[in-house]
Amino acid sequence: MSIKKQLFILLLGAIFASSTAFAGATLNKVKSEDILICGVNPGTPGFGAPNERGEFEGLDIDYCKALAIAILGDSEKIRYVPLTAVKRLAAVQSGEIDVLARNTTWTLSRDVKGLEFIGVNFYDGQGFMVKKDLDVTSAKQLDGAAVCVEPGTTTELNLADYFRSNNMSFKSVVIENVAEAFGAFVAGRCDVYTTDASGLAAQRSTVKNQDDYIILPEIISKEPLGPVVRQGDTEFSDIGRWVLHAMFEAEELGVTSENVDDMLESTSPSIQRLLGVSGSLGSDMGLDNKWAYNIIKEVGNYGESYERNVTPIGLDRGINALWKDGGLIYPLPLR
Repeated sequence: MSIKKQLFILLLGAIFASSTAFAGATLNKVKSEDILICGVNPGTPGFGAPNERGEFEGLDIDYCKALAIAILGDSEKIRYVPLTAVKRLAAVQSGEIDVLARNTTWTLSRDVKGLEFIGVNFYDGQGFMVKKDLDVTSAKQLDGAAVCVEPGTTTELNLADYFRSNNMSFKSVVIENVAEAFGAFVAGRCDVYTTDASGLAAQRSTVKNQDDYIILPEIISKEPLGPVVRQGDTEFSDIGRWVLHAMFEAEELGVTSENVDDMLESTSPSIQRLLGVSGSLGSDMGLDNKWAYNIIKEVGNYGESYERNVTPIGLDRGINALWKDGGLIYPLPLR
């Protein structure tokens, strides 16, 4: 055998060994350290924000809890890492966090740079907020406006695209922290605040005089938001994906935190598989067969999480309703 051929075989072996070692790296780390490190939003009510007791809560926080329950059997075994938009993706890539659950848009350029989006837990779109006394009713009237925006976001790119395509000019006021950006808008440092429509509603819910702030009707982008993990770690991403779809499936099947114990007696094959009464969906992923039951019992289904967290900030289900109710939430088959 030639030297070149020997080197080639050794190189292939090294590549295979490294990829095999990485395949379960995150899952093994989470189990060995007995904690899930979850990157979250530092202050977007309804999705990720500390409550008056300093405890994080929101739709994305419920996802982190569900993932911790599936892997570790305990929703308290989580370390939340608040991240700005600029730092969030690098934190996933570097391994600083295990999973990012922080209003992050699934795009091609992000998906091919060492990241893997494991699903969409909220379908959104970018909008604009102005003060009522600005006397503006449409984004088409914002020519020359000063706009507060977070850097490192699709929001920043969409903003430039929208104004350019409508032959309008604007002055960008770039502020990294979401709460500070909204605070600058409230203080009058800019005329307009722009982010996802969910973020606009979330921030408006934090002020007393909410009627003084108008969300304009235009939605200028598609923003499918969902959890993100490192690319190539298939064992961990599989679990993350099916945790999300188990919560969707539970809502579709009418399984809630209130009736889940009664549902253990259901004769429905779909419910039996979901709750681990029959089949081996849990053990197939290296989990307890009651993984989904445990999630639903403590966190609830997707609809319960939405109702608890997002509805209070003024957002109805809309396109985030189940597919059978006219929305886009479509659980993949758990079988």
